[in-house]
Amino acid sequence: HVTRVELRGLQIMPSNKSVSDAPITQFTDCHILRDHRLQREDLWVREGKILNPEKLFFDEKGFADVQIDCKGSILAPGFIDTQINGAYGFDFSSATDSVKLGVSSVARKLLSTGVTSFCPTLVTSPPSVYHQVIPQIEVQKGGPEGAGVLGLHLEGPFISREKKGAHPEQHLRTFAQRGFPDLLDTYGSLDNVAIITLAPELQRSGPVIQELVQRGIHVSLGHSVANLVQAETAVSHGATFITHLFNAMLPFHHRDPGIVGLLTSDRIPSGRRVFYGMIADGIHTNPAALRIAYRAHPRGLVLVSDGIAALGLPPGRHFLGQQEVVIQGLQAHLAGTQTLSGSIATMDMCVRHLHQVTECSMEAALEAASLHPAQLLGIEGSKGALNYGADADLVLLDKELNVEATYIAGELVWTGPRTQGDGETGDPQL
Repeated sequence: HVTRVELRGLQIMPSNKSVSDAPITQFTDCHILRDHRLQREDLWVREGKILNPEKLFFDEKGFADVQIDCKGSILAPGFIDTQINGAYGFDFSSATDSVKLGVSSVARKLLSTGVTSFCPTLVTSPPSVYHQVIPQIEVQKGGPEGAGVLGLHLEGPFISREKKGAHPEQHLRTFAQRGFPDLLDTYGSLDNVAIITLAPELQRSGPVIQELVQRGIHVSLGHSVANLVQAETAVSHGATFITHLFNAMLPFHHRDPGIVGLLTSDRIPSGRRVFYGMIADGIHTNPAALRIAYRAHPRGLVLVSDGIAALGLPPGRHFLGQQEVVIQGLQAHLAGTQTLSGSIATMDMCVRHLHQVTECSMEAALEAASLHPAQLLGIEGSKGALNYGADADLVLLDKELNVEATYIAGELVWTGPRTQGDGETGDPQL
């Protein structure tokens, strides 16, 4: 006689001993995103990693210690946000000695949006702020305390004055004097830096890009008046990303499409893929432009929130770096201007918007928030996909792509009210 203890979809099974004494969790009755399609399968997890059930059954004669009934919901890789300036009242560019506490607070609250990993992003700031803040933000694994930190994204100050957007002009800098040493002096340290956004038309940018890439830092092109040739040259030097496509760059022109032209350029080095960030909030980019980008280069689309400190807060006045921002509805403008200054849309909102306005598949929308950012960062072996051996960072969603629960390393770290009850979610329309 086998006894089970069931609590809100979770069943405790008799323990088994196999290759490892660690408990095995089985997610049942779910549509998992694997190999670019949602398929009705169970998902097995042990020690924070996704298990191959064939090896478990046939090699180890193992079985589940815990079963979690997903009740027909979607189980996808956790979302990865590569550009978020702050949220829930905290700005990552704040000149304070409590940045680590702020990052931890945001990391914890992001779990409700399906985000399991992110890159805290610093906007253009004076060197003193970089020197104070950068050492406080370290790469760290996610868990019950919050989403993992994959490294910093430094957006500026090596950007175009003409396309500075909400970045303070008085703090913009160039490489003109010494090249890479100018960058190093400005930031003070490149420890724990994952991405740097710069304008490729700046003098000496080529050697700077090459040096950054050699150090394992991903270079993104943005806040720029670069033409297509300059953008292609930057890619040949190692740049692989475009910061919030269409925003803060030359508009597409048929004789010189500028940075936007990278999406269909025939001068991308063989074996290389250019990714591009999109703020799919319905405000930063018209739905028609979002459709054009997606249809031109679907495998390069990386959803970003570009969230600011006001994300998750009520309308009013807040700060982005050194600048005051006014929130009205879903729009954030620099105080006294009509200049957009980041977003207050969450990653799950962006996934739903992309799916709705482009009519792309659920799989494509989910991968734009998981697989593609993981590929951009070169971590697709461990994150962004539900492959065997990958980290079990998961988001459970209903058929409308609303977040029901979030798991990191196979452990429940956030659950919504619907998951806490016993109600059925129904099968997604796949």
